Parts: sequence; structure tokens; C-alpha cells
Amino acid sequence: MAMNRIEELFKNKEGNILSIYFTAGFPSLNDTMGIMEAIEEAGADIIEIGIPYSDPVADGPTIQESNTVALNNGMTLKILFSQLAELRGKLKIPVILMGYLNPIVQYGMEEFCKKCEEVGVDGLIVPDLPMKQYLESYKGLFETYNLRNTFLISPQTSPDRIREIDRETDGFIYMVSSASITGAKKDVTPEQIAYFERVGDMGLKNPRLIGFGISDKASFSTAAKHAQGAIIGSAFINVLREAKELKKEINTFIKSIKA
Repeated sequence: MAMNRIEELFKNKEGNILSIYFTAGFPSLNDTMGIMEAIEEAGADIIEIGIPYSDPVADGPTIQESNTVALNNGMTLKILFSQLAELRGKLKIPVILMGYLNPIVQYGMEEFCKKCEEVGVDGLIVPDLPMKQYLESYKGLFETYNLRNTFLISPQTSPDRIREIDRETDGFIYMVSSASITGAKKDVTPEQIAYFERVGDMGLKNPRLIGFGISDKASFSTAAKHAQGAIIGSAFINVLREAKELKKEINTFIKSIKA
């Protein structure tokens, strides 16, 4: 398989990797490229674009609400891909699409993968894609279109399952920091630290990013001590929702995390 921007990033940067998640079509339908350019300019390392869906089961109220707004704004995969047509003329960092299986299957999985490669998307996170279905139906397809697939693990995931995920994927592993839904929580608990350490001691081949509940410099720094970096979603959506000047406030927020 050809080298991929996600792998290049982890090969060239040891740690403190910051991935920023936002929902496509939020706050406004045509904000996508502007938000992405601001994220890269401010110094983040990966962009995760959420594909809005009417029933985002793993997500807390902040991201659910951004999904509703985006859908009401008229965001669809077709529109998103047309917005991303100019992606690689403007951005260098890895871009990942995160979405539930249903809208992707409705769009057509092969067509979806083809469009991803065409516009320069590097990877996928499909939280409700079962491993068995991935292996039987989609793994070959993702590889054909040079897409890295990321699975989520949580404190409840068995060591066998973690090893299977590590074996069957390239890119990174998304460590959900708790079994609850997404949202900006304040403190990292001793139980979470124990889980980070337990997974860290497994000697996995894939790097790990910690997500769910990372919201500021302190929680990012803690996560970055126990993995290659972290993913910030809800806290960033809050910034977008309140922002008077998107670009400036995106810049301030990301710099405050990376400072």
C-alpha cells in the first residue's frame, strides 16, 4: 500500500498530536473549508470531519446538536464532497471522515471510498462498523482507495479485541477515555489513567489517540503523556457555536491547547 498522510504524520512526529473534530455544515453550510484552513493554520495535526447523521448514538448533546443544525442547513455527503474538491489545493495535513455506517451505505460504500481518494481524504472512523463486516466486506475496498480505517476502544474492550484491532488496522487506534458518550469533561480520573497505562503496556504496533472529554490544555497534556496525542471535539464545537469571528477564535482556541 502507498504511504498515507496519517502514517507519515505518526512516523515524523513522536507525540503531542492534536486532532480536531468538527461537524460538516456547522455552524453554517459553507463553513467547511474555512474552518479546515483555520485549523491547519493554527497548528493542529489532523482534521476529523463529522458526517452529520440524525441518530448519532455515541455522541453527547453538543455534537448531537451540531448534527441537527448541520442537517437543517442542508448538509449531505454529496455537498460535502463538492466542498472538499478544493481540499488538497489548500491543505497539507491528514483529513479523516467520521460517520455512522447508515449514511455511508446509502451513498454507496465503493462510491464513497472512491470520492474520498479523489478529494484527498486519508482515513475513516465509522464507530458502528462491526469488525466482522469490516473484514468481510470493506477492508479490501478501503485498501484499494488508500484509506486508513480507525477503530475505537474503551476501558471495557477486551485485550483480545484490542489486539485484533491492532492487527487488522493501520493508522491509529482511537482510545475512548470512558464508556460514556462524548462531551467536554474536566478531569481525568485515576481509573482512566490506569486504562491508558494498561493499553500503553500492550506494545501495540499502531499509535493511539485519546478522545472523549479532552477539552483544554490540561486534559490534552495528560492524554499526550499516555498516548501519541488526543482528539478534541465537543469543546471545539462549543467554540464554533459561540464564535463571532470564526478564524480568529479557532486560532486562539487551538493555540491555547498547543501552547
